[in-house]
Amino acid sequence: MKEEKIEDNKKKEIDMKQTEKENKKINKEKIKDMANKFFNSIGFPIIIGILLFLKTIFFYQNTISVRETIDKETILGTITMLSTMIWAICVFLPNRGRIITTIIVDILASILLLADNLYHTYSSSVLSVAQIMNLQYGEEIMSTLPMLVQIKHILYFIDILVIGILLITKIFKIQKKKKLQMKYKIAKVIIGILVMIIFFKMDNVYIVRAKEDPYNKDTQIKKSTIYGYHISDIENTINIKKQAKYTTKEALLSDYDELKKEYDEKYGKTNYDLQGIVRGKNVIILQLESIQNFVINKEINGKEITPNLNKFINENIEISNMFMQSYSSTADSEFSATTSLYPMENGMSYSRYYTNAYDNIFTMFENEGYTTSYMHGNHGFFWNRGNVYKSYGVENIELKDSFADTSENIAGYLSDELLYKQAVEKLKNYDTPFFSYIVSASSHTPFNLEGLEDRSKVNIDVGKYKDTFLGNYLESVNYADYAFGIFIDKLKEANLYDDTVILLFGDHNGLDMYNENLLEFLKEIDSDLTDTDIKLNYIRVACGMKIPGIENIKIEKPVSKLDIKPTFAYLIDGDAGFSLGTNMFARKDFICLNNERIVTSRYYFDEKWYRIKDGAEINVEELPQDERELLEDYYENMRKELDMSISISINNLLK
Repeated sequence: MKEEKIEDNKKKEIDMKQTEKENKKINKEKIKDMANKFFNSIGFPIIIGILLFLKTIFFYQNTISVRETIDKETILGTITMLSTMIWAICVFLPNRGRIITTIIVDILASILLLADNLYHTYSSSVLSVAQIMNLQYGEEIMSTLPMLVQIKHILYFIDILVIGILLITKIFKIQKKKKLQMKYKIAKVIIGILVMIIFFKMDNVYIVRAKEDPYNKDTQIKKSTIYGYHISDIENTINIKKQAKYTTKEALLSDYDELKKEYDEKYGKTNYDLQGIVRGKNVIILQLESIQNFVINKEINGKEITPNLNKFINENIEISNMFMQSYSSTADSEFSATTSLYPMENGMSYSRYYTNAYDNIFTMFENEGYTTSYMHGNHGFFWNRGNVYKSYGVENIELKDSFADTSENIAGYLSDELLYKQAVEKLKNYDTPFFSYIVSASSHTPFNLEGLEDRSKVNIDVGKYKDTFLGNYLESVNYADYAFGIFIDKLKEANLYDDTVILLFGDHNGLDMYNENLLEFLKEIDSDLTDTDIKLNYIRVACGMKIPGIENIKIEKPVSKLDIKPTFAYLIDGDAGFSLGTNMFARKDFICLNNERIVTSRYYFDEKWYRIKDGAEINVEELPQDERELLEDYYENMRKELDMSISISINNLLK
C-alpha cells in the first residue's frame, strides 16, 4: 500500500509539471498572439509616434541653446508634424507596408535626432542637408565622436532595440491582412485625404515660419520644430538662389555704399594715428587652431597655459574681444579673414563657392607690391585649399607636399613645430616685403596630440582634468604655445622679427559651450559667471598684434575676422575693396555672427537682448528712445550685412 501511494504521488507530480508546462506554453502563445495583434494594428504606429515625440522632447532638452528657446507652440508644432506623418502611414499604407514604414521612419528620425544632438554639441548648430557636399571632411567630426557620445543617447534607440529583439525572437511577425471591401477603402482614403489637407496646411504654417529668421537655426527650430527646420532646409538647399536678396551687382553696391557711408560717419574716426604706418613692412597673419581667449594669461596648478602667447600679446597690442564669425570650420575662419565677408556655413564657401570673385587680402597686398604666400601643414584637397588659394592668385601656396620634412604629424597634420621651422626658411627666400598667411593645426580636436614624439614639450600639469576633453585641450594648447615660441625664436634668428608685422588669432572655439569641466574651470576664475558670459566665452578667440614701434595698446571693443582685411588696408594705406568689416583701430562698437548673433560693447543679442555686465535680459521697450533706436540699428545693420554677404556668395556678384 505504501509503495502504491508513493507511485500515485509521483504520477500526480508528473501530471502537475506537465500541466504547468502546457499552461506556460499556452501563456506564451497568448503573449505572442497579443503581440501580433498589437504590432499588426494601427496602435503600433501611434505608439511609435508618441515615442518619437518623447525623443524629440529629449532632443530639445539636450540641445542647450535650442532648449532655451523652446515654448508651448514648439511642442504643439512637434505634435502636429508627427501626427501628419503617423496619420499618413495609418491611412494610406496596407498592413505590411504600415509596419515596415513605421519602423524605418522610427530608425531614420532617431538617427537624425542623434546626429543633430551630437553636431550641436560639436558646433552649436544643427545639421544641414548642404553638408552632404562636405562628407569628405567628416573625419574632423568623427575624430571627436567618442568625446561627444554619452550613455543617455541610447534613449534615441531603445525602442528600436526592443522591436529588433522581438522580431529576431519571432515573438511577433509582420502579417498580411485581408483586403477591405472597396466601399470601405474609398471611405478610408477620402477621410484620410481630408484630414491630410488640414494637417498639411498646419504643417506649412510651421515651415513658413522657419524662413522668418533665415540665418538663425535655433529660432527656426523654435518656430517650426526640428522637423520643420529640416524640411525648410531641404527646400532652401534645392532653391538656394531664392535666399539671395541681391541679384545684381548694381543693387548690391548701391546699398553697400549707403551702409559704408553710415559706418564712416558713425565710426570713421580712429583712436590712433596709424594710417600707412606698416607700408613696406613684412606682414604675417598666424591663424591658431581652436585657441580661445580664456586660456590667455591664465594658469593651471601654478603654471601659465600659454606663456609665449602671453608675452607676445602683453608686450604688443592686446585684442581682448576678437570674435569668430561662424560656429563651424577652420575654412570659415580663413574665408572671413581673407575676404571680410560672412562664410556660408559648414565650409561651403571653400567647397562650393571657391570659383567666385572676392576682393581678397592677398590681391590687396599684391597690388601694393608684396610677395604673397599661404602655408598650412595639410594637403591641398582638404577644404579645397589648393583650388581656393589658386583662385585668389596667391604666388606661393605652401601645403604639406611643399615641406621637405614631414616626419612628425599630429592628428594627421604637420606638427606646428615642423611647420613653423620650415615656414621661416621659406620666408627667408621670399622677395620683400612679403605677406604670408600661416595656419597651425596641432591643437585640433580631439586634442590628444597623437603623433607628438616628445611629450615633455607639454609642460603643464592639468591635475584633476587629466584625460578629460578640457584637460586634453589645455595640453594641446600648451604645446601649440611651445611651438609658437619656436616660431618667434626662428624669426629672430633670421632677422625677420623686428621689422615684421604679426597678427595672430584663434580660428574658432575648441570646446563645447557647456562642457562641465570648462564651466568649473571658468567659475574658478570668475565666480559670478553668467550664461551670457558662457556664450561670449564660446565665441571669443585669442588675438594679439605686433606693429614695430607700437607697444602696450589694448583694444577692448568687439572686433571680428571681418575686420582683418580693412585693418591692414588702413595700416598699409591700401584699398580693401568690398569689405563688410571695419578698421579695428576705428570706433565701430559691434560685430555680428553669421547666425544672427550680435555683440556690442555693452549688449549681446541672441534672439533677445542681454546686458553683458550682469547677463540680465533687457526689455527693449523700457529703454530710453535713443538706446532703443541704437539696438534697432544694430539689428538692422546685421541683417543688411548678412543679406549682402550671402548674395555675393550665391550669385557671385563681385565678378
